[in-house]
Amino acid sequence: MGKIKTALISVSDKTGLLEFARRLSSLGVAFISTGGTHKLLADGGVAVTEISKYTGFPEMMDGRLKTLHPKVHGGLLAIRDNPEHMRKIAEHNITPIDLLVVNLYPFESTVAKKGVSLIEAIENIDIGGPTMIRAAAKNYKYVTVVIDPNDYDAIISELTDSGEISEKTNFELAKKVFIRTAAYDGAISNYLTSLVDDEKSSRFPGSLTLQFRKMYDLRYGENPAQSAAFYRDTIVYPQSLAAAHVLQGKELSYNNIMDTDAALDVAREFDEPAAVIMKHANPCGVAVGGASLAETYRKARESDPLSAFGGIVALNRAVDQETAESLAETFLEVIIAPEFKKEARDILGAKANLRLIIVPVGKPGDENCFNIRRIHGGLLVQDWDTISMDIRAARVMTQRAPTEDELKALELGWKVVKHVKSNAIVFTRMDENIGRLVGVGAGQMSRVDSVRIAAMKANLPTKGAVMASDAFFPHPDGIETAAAAGITAIVQPGGSIKDEETIKAADQLNIAMIFTGNRHFRH
Repeated sequence: MGKIKTALISVSDKTGLLEFARRLSSLGVAFISTGGTHKLLADGGVAVTEISKYTGFPEMMDGRLKTLHPKVHGGLLAIRDNPEHMRKIAEHNITPIDLLVVNLYPFESTVAKKGVSLIEAIENIDIGGPTMIRAAAKNYKYVTVVIDPNDYDAIISELTDSGEISEKTNFELAKKVFIRTAAYDGAISNYLTSLVDDEKSSRFPGSLTLQFRKMYDLRYGENPAQSAAFYRDTIVYPQSLAAAHVLQGKELSYNNIMDTDAALDVAREFDEPAAVIMKHANPCGVAVGGASLAETYRKARESDPLSAFGGIVALNRAVDQETAESLAETFLEVIIAPEFKKEARDILGAKANLRLIIVPVGKPGDENCFNIRRIHGGLLVQDWDTISMDIRAARVMTQRAPTEDELKALELGWKVVKHVKSNAIVFTRMDENIGRLVGVGAGQMSRVDSVRIAAMKANLPTKGAVMASDAFFPHPDGIETAAAAGITAIVQPGGSIKDEETIKAADQLNIAMIFTGNRHFRH
């Protein structure tokens, strides 16, 4: 690599640019620039040549044509140790451009605005920027290309230390370029193929381009014979597991990540103190509303202490000393919470393999993105199941309406059942104002069997408990089986052709039943 003598700068995001240019200038770098970027540098006291004076060709067409010129691309693409290339650029008075600083028109943020017009979207499709950065990245052995203001300090540091930018650094910067242009073109394609007759017509584009960044390789996948890696969205959502801060513990496995994300999803359902214990992507313990987080966790563990062994725990409050002491009583794989107090870290730190993970508990931020599942030969794409409702707005279908305690327990059950594999049944109850998961029937081929399993798995009394079902009951047998277990109230979506039979069965058994109208299958 040679020293950086000439830089071309043309950016839409001007964050930190003036200071960056001043520091480059102090290192002897000369500048060529365009439009608003030229004005910023010149007004800031940086000596800079306007692009039209360098090319001998005016900017025109509202700035659409300014950098698409042989004197720009020749300066970027010339191979410095190729005598013929260097002879040609000298012959045509082309200056080698050693540093290119460019970021693209903000297409993604433009089309994300409510009511954006097609004309406005089209005007924010960058042409010159992607062309220049691709040219520079292709010629990375000789040209440094910077598209991210976060890289400014590292560039200055390396130039100050060694007087040049290494080929290794240039290669890493070139990778960032092609990641960016792929995402940029994908965003344009996604937007345009969702339009018909110049109007937004579909939530789902005709051609779907996705991009994720690899965080790290995993030891193996769901099973040891499967290779795996963890990727994140290009946007880092701060309340997602992809943005989590791991305090301690061994590397997360594929299954750890799946179960931890599922546990966090349940914990997000609650505003009051909540504890969730997850095993194989199904909740086996949930409690909400205890006087302390420690009490709430202990009540959750009592739901199914056998299954809690080796489980994943999600908490929506800071973990204190008392909670940590209770957590330490059981072998756990992962504990995720918004904070761990020092006393808690001291206690749990004795378990070297236990993963402690910090994530703010709240909406993950990616609700407007797609929920995607891969199948052989394609993808299934849908919205996230984010529907929530006030349980008191559900329709009472039976002669008896639920009591206040039954309503509270039904609300808990309805929030939990959407996170259980279908066919899904959960039993819940209220004990001294603490909502508790009593039993879970998950992933069965018949709904009545899920009811039987929920009763069988219950570690707490089922008499006086309530039941939530993720979908309708096709026959009255599910109601009758629940009544035999002591269930007194039921929440379900309704919608079966035999709803009248199930309502009649509930009335005969003195069970209160409400319909929500919303199904929560989870496959």
